[in-house]
Amino acid sequence: MNTAPDDNSSAPTNDMVARVGSKAARRIRAREERRHNLWFGLGMFGLVGWSVAIPTVAGIALGLWIDRTWPSPISWTLTLLFVGMMLGCLNAWRWLKREGRS
Repeated sequence: MNTAPDDNSSAPTNDMVARVGSKAARRIRAREERRHNLWFGLGMFGLVGWSVAIPTVAGIALGLWIDRTWPSPISWTLTLLFVGMMLGCLNAWRWLKREGRS
């Protein structure tokens, strides 16, 4: 009733274990190298820059439009420039904080 497994059945299992182990080691090396890669750092620098620049430029554009459409003693361009920059910095800070955890 109880039969011992023959030698041929353990060979595919050992091969599968070796393949899984090598894939896991490659994944760990890729994660470590990603943190130390120059291109990754430059990409993050660019992403942070764009996440601040886009809301700032959008605030300037909206402020210029409001100033031309409804003139007032308050400069909406400067006000929305400040608001856009603050929102961009907040967005960049949140993104970097989230990336730092993972």
